Amino acid sequence: MTAQDFQDGQVLLIDKPLNWTSFQAVNKLKWALKSKLGLKKIKIGHAGTLDPLASGLLLVCTGKFTKRITELQGQAKEYTGTITVGATTPSYDLETETNETFLTEHITEELIHETVKQFLGEIDQRPPIFSALKKDGIRLYEHARNGEEVEIPTRKTTIHEFEITRIALPEIDFRVVCSKGTYIRSLAFDFGKALHSGGHLTALRRTKIGDYDVKNGYGLEAFVDSLSEKTE
Repeated sequence: MTAQDFQDGQVLLIDKPLNWTSFQAVNKLKWALKSKLGLKKIKIGHAGTLDPLASGLLLVCTGKFTKRITELQGQAKEYTGTITVGATTPSYDLETETNETFLTEHITEELIHETVKQFLGEIDQRPPIFSALKKDGIRLYEHARNGEEVEIPTRKTTIHEFEITRIALPEIDFRVVCSKGTYIRSLAFDFGKALHSGGHLTALRRTKIGDYDVKNGYGLEAFVDSLSEKTE
């Protein structure tokens, strides 16, 4: 694609690697477009944050297609991942250390599959304290890191599909299709609680946003390498 193609507008399917923030990935792409294609400026943004501890599909819009970001953010998303039962963490994932442990001997495959049914359809979900949402103008993770307790209201979200794909306790692998604004970390925490144990998210990959599939995406470095160097 030419520099003009990116200015006219593209939706890039990027397979974000682990330990990269979505902001870092977009910045890397912006730098590559400017330096390799000779663009002095380019509008660019992503359609839905993916946590650093998650890999997978990041939709990045360029040029005139940045106007589509809100539309794309509203589409259903599919994730695969792993919930580890028997322990919780304050962040509901591996960002923080275990803060409590629980028994798991009572957890059976039948109980797991029965519990899934509680989470299908519209549910009330409380976002994690370690999140970028704001309370009183301050991001929740800043409150958390300062040791401050804040009341986080629940909000409605919809789980369209929730499938268990592997059980090897304490690990439970899943596939979930959900609405905008769903926190999979909160789903992992709540699922562990519903099993009368504890749970936290230990792996996460976003595989689809609407009809966009990560199978059709580029690795971040591979995409950067594919851009033609600016010719003098």
